[in-house]
Amino acid sequence: QVQLVESGGGLVQAGGSLRLSCAASGRIFSLNVMAWYRQAPGKQRELVADITYGGRTNYADSVKGRFIISRDNAKNIVYLQMNSLKPEDTAVYYCNADLVDRDLARLRSWGQGTQVTVSS
Repeated sequence: QVQLVESGGGLVQAGGSLRLSCAASGRIFSLNVMAWYRQAPGKQRELVADITYGGRTNYADSVKGRFIISRDNAKNIVYLQMNSLKPEDTAVYYCNADLVDRDLARLRSWGQGTQVTVSS
């Protein structure tokens, strides 16, 4: 089994910053693309940012210039640094990993989610 555990969510005022972390553990052979998604009430889950093993990044237009995704391959951790937060960033943030487990099965795993609330 593979587990993704997020941390770092919370309540912050508009203009503030938060840093999310997601640690992957379990029967992992390789972690490929890691990503952050978010889902606001009444809306579909959307991609926020993703990062390849080699460090190539991709961002949603709504967060470009404000959010930074990074990863520590040695520790199997992905981070999301969120700056200049806006009320519209309020959502549950989910970590996602495209990986190969030790049975060489390709999986897509999700974390349990962490709430980010930005007050105006």
